[in-house]
Amino acid sequence: MAIEIKAPTFPESVADGTVATWHKQPGEAVKRDELIVDIETDKVVLEVLATADGVLGAIVKGEGETVLSDEILGSIVEGGAAAAAPVAAPAAAAAAPAAAGDEDAIGAPAARKLAEENGIALSSIKGTGKDGRVTKEDVVAAIEAKKSAPAAAPAAKPAAAAAAPVLAAGDRVEKRVPMTRLRAKVAERLVEAQSNMAMLTTFNEVDMTEVMALRSKYKDLFEKSHNGVRLGFMSFFVKAATEALKRFPAVNASIDGADIVYHGYADVGVAVSSDRGLVVPVLRNAELMSLAEIEGGIATFGKKARDGKLSMEEMTGGTFTITNGGTFGSMMSTPIVNPPQAAILGMHNILQRPMAVNGQVVIRPMMYLALSYDHRLIDGKEAVTFLVTIKNLLEDPARLLLDI
Repeated sequence: MAIEIKAPTFPESVADGTVATWHKQPGEAVKRDELIVDIETDKVVLEVLATADGVLGAIVKGEGETVLSDEILGSIVEGGAAAAAPVAAPAAAAAAPAAAGDEDAIGAPAARKLAEENGIALSSIKGTGKDGRVTKEDVVAAIEAKKSAPAAAPAAKPAAAAAAPVLAAGDRVEKRVPMTRLRAKVAERLVEAQSNMAMLTTFNEVDMTEVMALRSKYKDLFEKSHNGVRLGFMSFFVKAATEALKRFPAVNASIDGADIVYHGYADVGVAVSSDRGLVVPVLRNAELMSLAEIEGGIATFGKKARDGKLSMEEMTGGTFTITNGGTFGSMMSTPIVNPPQAAILGMHNILQRPMAVNGQVVIRPMMYLALSYDHRLIDGKEAVTFLVTIKNLLEDPARLLLDI
């Protein structure tokens, strides 16, 4: 009996997807709940699992082809016998020379994770997927080859490396790879924002002394009291931002045609870096969350982003965004608003700088803040006052508890 393999049901905001990687080939055995194909969308990579035991039948949609919601991708034949796998495949995969660093290697999320867990460089595996993409099966083959390799194999590695072609000085090497759907969508939205918005950025600086002292004093007790959740800086910024959004509802609003939509909740997007690029999962009703809940939510998003497990629901929506370029050493930037939102807050690096305090020069940990906003909706005075409110709340964190 043949069972259809269908693409997931996409939300209204996602029109279609692309078949990224088939982890099984026709005739290979599959088990129920085993990953068989990845579908890449504008936001996330969706994993399609087998719904029954059997063998993979015909593939209807090959790698690189566009698929619609619930469209048939292929089939599984229940009770079928698997075809014999080629014996030479593992050795070929293990012997493939590294062509580039792991940062340039193309691999499915499941393949990358499995390679990391087994200490294998993704770039050392020859990919059999589309455009040389490393599949999960390629990694499994490399693991098996590594286990069965003789003990003397490591000594032969220098010779193999010496046999690799050496590029002469001045050689101009280029590599062309297709843009991922996520990168293409990000590019499209950034151009859309700059083309359709009257976008401005206002700056300020915040003295982080009080927040850092509070964190230093209570971080161990906080982690112990909240089941291992660590106290970072982002929760203070999210808390301060949600309080400021209550006082300045236009910053939390959006434009819909000729209407202004004021949101009675604060769904705060937090930019997270991943192997696929920058993603922005959303903390729903952040105005109701405690510091521990915010930190726990951000930690969960970070892990899911690294593992490629973020869902579309977690990536959709948002009324305001916070991005932290300071984690990479950025001193100053002008973040771009994520439409249809009206504003985005940029955090930056904390540096010890001489400051004038009560007529004295003292050294303080300072951070520059940047608020980019849509001037069609938010006036300059409103934007500046919003950012000053965040500054005041962070420089005196007790205000967050006293609501003043």
